[in-house]
Amino acid sequence: MVRYFAAARAAAGVTEERLTLPDPATVRLALTEAERRHGAMLATVLQRCSFLVDEIAVHGRDTVLTDGAVLDVLPPFAGG
Repeated sequence: MVRYFAAARAAAGVTEERLTLPDPATVRLALTEAERRHGAMLATVLQRCSFLVDEIAVHGRDTVLTDGAVLDVLPPFAGG
């Protein structure tokens, strides 16, 4: 499951979606599939995003996604 927030949600046009990915799946593969589905606008937003997998910060796009994992896509947020 991929959940999109703020600008990523606007670019994807959906709040969340399920992706079918090859095994082993990675954050990189999930993002590539999301870009394929939603186009250049989302690809641009993803360059600035940070990511959580099952609510834990991801520090590399080669992080493996287990079956049923939740990937949160978080663009930079303003304010405080």
